[in-house]
Amino acid sequence: MSKRIFVLSIILLIIALTGCSKGGSKIKEEKFNLDVEGGTIYSTLTLPKGKEIQSIALIHAGSGPTDRDGNSSIGGDNNSLKMLAEALGDAGIASVRYDKRGIAASMALIEKEDDLIFEDYINDLNLWVEKLREDSRFNKIYIIGHSEGALIGAQSAADSKVDGFISLAGVGFSAYDTLKRQLSTQPKKVTDITNPILEELYNGNTVDNVPQELYSLFRPSVQPYLISWFKYDPVEVYKRIEAPILILQGDNDVQVTVEDAKELHSAKESKLVIIEGMNHILKNAPRDPQGNLDTYKDPDLPLNEELVKEIVEFIR
Repeated sequence: MSKRIFVLSIILLIIALTGCSKGGSKIKEEKFNLDVEGGTIYSTLTLPKGKEIQSIALIHAGSGPTDRDGNSSIGGDNNSLKMLAEALGDAGIASVRYDKRGIAASMALIEKEDDLIFEDYINDLNLWVEKLREDSRFNKIYIIGHSEGALIGAQSAADSKVDGFISLAGVGFSAYDTLKRQLSTQPKKVTDITNPILEELYNGNTVDNVPQELYSLFRPSVQPYLISWFKYDPVEVYKRIEAPILILQGDNDVQVTVEDAKELHSAKESKLVIIEGMNHILKNAPRDPQGNLDTYKDPDLPLNEELVKEIVEFIR
């Protein structure tokens, strides 16, 4: 092999290793963790390369076992929040996305399910805001909340006085109202059991002897979380946010509806954008329900482009 060919081969290898990943050439990632009582919340800090950084977005994932990248042990890997962080980095906006307490790398913070209440997530997000305020690299802080994380993010935005709040597929009605509405489609013999349970939880009381067929939804260990979650009305929370608000909702979302987004928009002055074809994981999806759900397990499917554009414009 000639010296020229050898050098060219090395150059091509370097390009292959450093320049071909999605967003990889324009961003860098660092470990950036938060020490809390009882342990550590683990995160990824995504920074744009070669650009002056002013704004940073705190990204809070959705409900259940959803990790910092938007992946779930139940729903599958879709990398939606990882892709969002990379897209923001490409646009010169830093971000932090983290594993919630009790999830993935932050699993050790919750020993028992009944130790967790909704306010734990809000308090953690408030601590993240404080940590970023102390970091001289950033002078503007935005919160981005997805799904259940939108309500958590909204409450933190109201508490912490951030520079802006972005709701992605946020529910517009309380968890109590949403669950009651969803369960109302079940046969009467089911609602005759579920409605009294919901009422007791709404009133702050735990329920013993949950029927086995409803155990996954109302098991005793999850009841403290439900009781604490039911107390929050998204519209009332949004009314308390003093910062600018952007509400983004896909019209192809099988979990949260356009009506939810309009309900949030009614709370106070905000920008509402309904994105055609976008589903709950922020990607374009087929209209048929199964095809829609299949996207939840496709980590290579790109984010909806309009979503990224709206977020970048809002933060800039």
